Amino acid sequence: MGTEVQRLVAFSSDPRGGNPAGVVLDPSGLAEPEMLRIAADVGYSETAFVFPRSPREYDIRYYSPKAEVPFCGHATIATAVALAERDGTGRIELHTRSGPVTVDTQVDRTGRHTATLTSVATSIAAVEPAALAEALAALGWTDTDLDPNLPPRVAYGGAHHLVLALSTRDTLATLSYDFDRLGKLMSEQDWTTLQLIWRAGPDVFHARNPFPPGGVVEDPATGAAAAAFGGYLKHLGLISAPAAFRIHQGDDLGRPSVLDVEVSAADDRVRVTGTAARIEP
Repeated sequence: MGTEVQRLVAFSSDPRGGNPAGVVLDPSGLAEPEMLRIAADVGYSETAFVFPRSPREYDIRYYSPKAEVPFCGHATIATAVALAERDGTGRIELHTRSGPVTVDTQVDRTGRHTATLTSVATSIAAVEPAALAEALAALGWTDTDLDPNLPPRVAYGGAHHLVLALSTRDTLATLSYDFDRLGKLMSEQDWTTLQLIWRAGPDVFHARNPFPPGGVVEDPATGAAAAAFGGYLKHLGLISAPAAFRIHQGDDLGRPSVLDVEVSAADDRVRVTGTAARIEP
């Protein structure tokens, strides 16, 4: 019997939206090459493999079609919903390569399962000028396309993401980039995705996330980048914590996704909430 792979979209209640993820709840006996092969066969940006430690506590590994990644937010949401459907709602403790991640699952007012992940501690770092220039060149942009109120930084919330904020929605909507050139730079810099942002209002953002290191042109919903972006806003003093905001992602791909983000005043962890829906065979 082959390994059972569940398929769900995260950050959408409609399987035509959100970001698809594979979830393997019984990966016993699978070695790394086999997990990578399964992820490549599934073809989604990430597939999660969940190894039980004790009731409601798990080790979790994430694989893109090309490599293992340290943390993946949308696959975490999909995994938590799959576990909640099987075992009931409540708190789940996940041990990722980036550190412990707590996920709270619940049923919302419409009867849908939702999950809220609490990230590892977030941080930000400056971008090397040469790396920033190369990223802009690969994207076909110049620094005049950027929003001066949201400066470029590398943000971390379990994985590293270059944050670039744009001054217009049209620039974000017409994204077209050099896949190989950007992928090479991101691998060199250890950036998992780019968090390309346009601020629609004080608490509403639109995002796109190129992911060439994983062999994927673009993620339609990226929970890890949402957590990192929450930390980015807090560490730069661009929001006053506690605060909440919403990210719309995937609209330009025809896979609309909604990520709700909460930034705490107590610590540097960020909470990201979303629902998930099963993809029918």
